[in-house]
Amino acid sequence: MSNTLRIVRHGAVRFVEIDAPPMNLLGPELIGDLVAFIEHAEADTTAKIVVFKSADPDYFISHVDVTRIKENREAASRLAGEPSLGLLFHHLSSSRLVTIAQVEGRVRGAGSEFALACDMRFAARDSAVFGQFEAAFGVLPGAGAAQHLARLMGRARALEVLLSGQDYDADTAERYGWINRALPRHEIDDFVASLAHRIAGFPAAGQAAIKSRVNAITLPGIEDLRRDSALFAEGVRDPEYQRRTEFAMNRGFQTRGYEMSLGDRLVDLN
Repeated sequence: MSNTLRIVRHGAVRFVEIDAPPMNLLGPELIGDLVAFIEHAEADTTAKIVVFKSADPDYFISHVDVTRIKENREAASRLAGEPSLGLLFHHLSSSRLVTIAQVEGRVRGAGSEFALACDMRFAARDSAVFGQFEAAFGVLPGAGAAQHLARLMGRARALEVLLSGQDYDADTAERYGWINRALPRHEIDDFVASLAHRIAGFPAAGQAAIKSRVNAITLPGIEDLRRDSALFAEGVRDPEYQRRTEFAMNRGFQTRGYEMSLGDRLVDLN
């Protein structure tokens, strides 16, 4: 039984609502529930499409819980086979399931990397916020952001996003290629549900073949993801990362109010 996911079944579509108060941090409980859901859905031959959304209007997945990094990596190993969120997300990308991230709030760090691992991303124009803030703490994103964003945006825009740690609105994310499309918040539910059911109505064999070939062209290799994961693990042991994390936590990092405008606050870490 899941404590952090609400799952609704509509035919071949599974709507998964992330509900991990107070701000949908990606901690070992949420990771464990995601692993259990993926395992169950992959074993269910009636499941074809998964839509991930959030019960929290302000946060999709805020980012990884930085106080529980070792536990997070261990929770991921159940499905990934190794203690790596990047490899867990790669499993999701490689799955026969077609996955859609419906982002209506803030999604940063490993939360963004989870969304990037999904096959498609749609965002609410008036409320979604995207960010990869790891550079402000002196580390490389460890779960695939550099790999995916460079492929989606090109080198220059990926470097802008990864080095600046800025927040990006949905329109900019759409223009850069981070997401498929930005939509008004009052339209996104119907649009995503309609798309999911349309895809679900087509033969599974064709979906699997198409996804397999597109993955072969676009997904990063396992060794590249392992390298990013190892560099992140190395980085979080660095005294400068630990100093900056402690300073940020003392200022309110990993609390709702502080992170509503996290991109603006990161300059205070210097």
